[in-house]
Amino acid sequence: MDYSIKSGIFGLVVADALGVPYEFKDKHYCDMNPMTDMIGHGTYNQEAGTWSDDSSIALATLDGLTDYEFGEDDVEGMRIKNFAEIIDYDSIAHKFADWLINKKYTPHGDVFDVGNTTSHAIYSFYAGKVDALHASGAGKKDAGNGSLMRILPVSFLIYFLSLKYDFDEEGEMEAIHNLSSITHRTLRCQMACGIYIKIAIELLKNYFDSEDDSNLLELVNNGINSAKEYYETKEEFAHELSIYEDVFSLEIQDFDRDDIKGSGYVVEALKAALWCLLNNDDYKDTALAAVNLGHDTDTTAAIAGGLAGIYYGYDNIPSNWLDKIAKSDYIGELCNNLSDYLFEILED
Repeated sequence: MDYSIKSGIFGLVVADALGVPYEFKDKHYCDMNPMTDMIGHGTYNQEAGTWSDDSSIALATLDGLTDYEFGEDDVEGMRIKNFAEIIDYDSIAHKFADWLINKKYTPHGDVFDVGNTTSHAIYSFYAGKVDALHASGAGKKDAGNGSLMRILPVSFLIYFLSLKYDFDEEGEMEAIHNLSSITHRTLRCQMACGIYIKIAIELLKNYFDSEDDSNLLELVNNGINSAKEYYETKEEFAHELSIYEDVFSLEIQDFDRDDIKGSGYVVEALKAALWCLLNNDDYKDTALAAVNLGHDTDTTAAIAGGLAGIYYGYDNIPSNWLDKIAKSDYIGELCNNLSDYLFEILED
């Protein structure tokens, strides 16, 4: 349990840090000056190994998942009554505010590279104007990648609790959508998070099942198909199905690189991350490919890196990159806290 959580979280953080110096560089620049190793300075003039808001808010999510006091009132026999209710969304939103306002969950005590949709939602919640699940906008202009980049930690909660308890898919998906909604409530962002977590769970299943010989493409497609089957039954998501047609086609790996964009738009961000994951054979090349798409380099890499970390494992992340990561002990501590929280529930 410890290893898989560490693999995914460090996979996300390391890739984020890799992309920070190149953020906003276009694809042509990256083609002429490809990222080949973890460096410092660049866009934000930060030290090598400095991670951005992507990791900060993912770590805040990771930390917040342990705040709910899970107990006998949440279960009937070996069944969780409503998975969506075992997460304290207000607590997580407060942790987001603690990051943005008090500089917690940062590599060097500074906040940089914050998306407008994210900051507006957090400030609205912090000011007491709305509750955590209604703080963000829900229009097309709010369809950025700011919830997709931080959603990974809930995959560990879902997967490990499923080893002991039964629970409805409805509650599982509601939890994912609720977590997205803290900063990105639009259905497009909720669906991206749903697809992504379904894939992450397939990768976790494969890691822990020694008899599962599925390859990476099969696992990703299993996750995509699972998400598609769910969303096809939900009328409110009907329009969004066509928006994700390229993903649901199961052919994203065959797209030409020229058609893949390292964009802040959530649909393009998901496509880019999956394309990088499926067209490379290890963690290092996956992360570098994401950065070298240009533009929103840190976020594309973080999204791809989280999945690559789970699939390839912590030991496949270059050690010289890990050595540069700011506050790596602190990140490891947060991973251990979630592992301990889950272990206590599973052993009870």
